[in-house]
Amino acid sequence: MIPCKKTFNVSSVKMNNSKLYKAFKRVTDISCSLIGLILSIPILLTFSILVKAESTGPAFFIQERVGLNGKKFNIYKLRSMVNDAEKNGAQWATKNDARVTRVGKFIRKTRIDEIPQLINVLKGDMSLIGPRPERDVFTEQFEQEIPGFKQRLYIKPGVTGWAQVNGGYDITPKEKYELDMEYIEKQSIKLDIKIIFYTIKIVFTGSGAR
Repeated sequence: MIPCKKTFNVSSVKMNNSKLYKAFKRVTDISCSLIGLILSIPILLTFSILVKAESTGPAFFIQERVGLNGKKFNIYKLRSMVNDAEKNGAQWATKNDARVTRVGKFIRKTRIDEIPQLINVLKGDMSLIGPRPERDVFTEQFEQEIPGFKQRLYIKPGVTGWAQVNGGYDITPKEKYELDMEYIEKQSIKLDIKIIFYTIKIVFTGSGAR
């Protein structure tokens, strides 16, 4: 497997390099993630207990992902699958995945399992909005199948994003790449607010969950 590059040539990709936009995004990331973590403490405690009660293993799941410019970081989630879910190697989640627990189905549908990623946002590894971070093995695989897939790494990955509110798990890697690149080229305060509202709607409907 070819290791992920640490830097990328972004000269051919149109991006919003406005200092005002970048400042707005970071301030929003910090303030919203702090508020979100504080308000979600009861939810995290409750579901941590439920996850532990249903299956053996830790309540929280930590996994290495690829972030901005190929930098690796550990992502945090509430565990929604059995503890040995990848004993046969790395696998993408599928619809009605048998590895997902009963509690896991609910927290994936409501996106509660994603709440711990607000810690990643505070640390600066992620933003609230951006392309969803993939594992190194899948990043390399998709780059071979979809030349240019690594261009998604031009900006910080996000807890939610344009691809997530336009299909999420139900779209192909190629469609995800196209939607993520559309966001990278069109990102703005207006589009970010739009994605936030769409995300709230998805949380209540459970659309696109696996």
